[in-house]
Amino acid sequence: MEINGANSINGEIKIPGDKSISHRSAIISSITKDTIVIKNYLFSQDCIRTLEVLRKLGVKIEKLDENLVICGKGIEGFREPNDILYAGNSGTTIRLLPGILSATNFMSILSGDSSVNNRPMARIVEPLRKMGAQIYGREENSKAPIVIFGNKNLKGRIFNTDISSAQVKSCITLAGLFAEGETEILQPRTSRDHTERMLEFFGANITFDGKQTKIIPDRQLKGKNLFIPGDLSSAAYFIVASLILKNSRILIRDIGVNPTRCHFLELIEKMGARIKITNKRIMNNEPIADIESESSMLNGQIIDKEFIPNIIDEIPVLCVAAAFAEGRTEISGAEELRFKESNRISAIASQFKKAGVDIEEKEDGFIIYGNSKLKISEGPLESFKDHRIAMSLAILGLRSRGKIKIMDSDYIDTSFPSFKYELKKSLN
Repeated sequence: MEINGANSINGEIKIPGDKSISHRSAIISSITKDTIVIKNYLFSQDCIRTLEVLRKLGVKIEKLDENLVICGKGIEGFREPNDILYAGNSGTTIRLLPGILSATNFMSILSGDSSVNNRPMARIVEPLRKMGAQIYGREENSKAPIVIFGNKNLKGRIFNTDISSAQVKSCITLAGLFAEGETEILQPRTSRDHTERMLEFFGANITFDGKQTKIIPDRQLKGKNLFIPGDLSSAAYFIVASLILKNSRILIRDIGVNPTRCHFLELIEKMGARIKITNKRIMNNEPIADIESESSMLNGQIIDKEFIPNIIDEIPVLCVAAAFAEGRTEISGAEELRFKESNRISAIASQFKKAGVDIEEKEDGFIIYGNSKLKISEGPLESFKDHRIAMSLAILGLRSRGKIKIMDSDYIDTSFPSFKYELKKSLN
């Protein structure tokens, strides 16, 4: 992908459905016994992997026009797959599904690409084993591929986790749906609550406040049709582009503004971003709104580690905003970035530095000394086959002196297949 410096970005941007909610909509719909129509599902590589795995488990899934139709089978309707369940590059697929597969009556094997198979899996394997799951992984149960021998006698437990992770919490919560007794998860910090909101919308006996989630498996889920809001993590790239380019103004409609996701908006407003959030409403138990943003003079910020779990996907593009903000921005408590599709801390620090950004790498984050007049150096930049690094470098490149080339930019399709088109059509 080649990017030239741009003058401005304007117009209405179409953002695809939320990646996290799309995964969950397919998984949770499949364990109901209802036929569910899902509008605005994200048909990206990662979310398609989830559909492929569910099909191998016997779930009937069809695409009708732009909608997804899932015929829920209930967990007892799942069948033993005759092949490995391949998650590709999707960490959500390989981390959420074991919660359900652990409660089946058959064996299954989950694997992914080299990146996914080197991510830490002990964080889901250990709690599932404590619930009675027979689950095993490579390198002393710490890595995928993982093998699961289903056990219909899981026991609910209380978990005090050391990290705040929506994927880990969701995996345990899904297992708790099929366990005997109550399951409770306590986290040190607030993390995303899309799983809890959808289960509540489908009638589960669940309570949650961001840090604490409690589920009692005493109700039958009742499926309902769903609309997937636009992905704030994807919108963030265009919002930052509008802030750092002169004479820019964009409008993005129907974006998810879940409170556990909105700290990105709060942070950039503190940095001086000119943003309006309008037309707020609730759909399918998720808050959505329209977002307008325009050219702004930004200032550096010290980012409280308390909110890192809620902005973990937006940190790469937040670093882009920080590069053009006057003063110092410091991000701490983000060591989880080292275990994503790439080591994002190392990737951001090395490529931003190569592009001319004054950035220091820390073990758990960055220090960025921003400059509103900064011009990015031309030349090639490495995405490390990471979609969020590639898109962040693309936005960084909009302030370049000449042409930059982003290597392996096809990986953007794992979360935002129309990114290049939307960017090209709105730039001046």
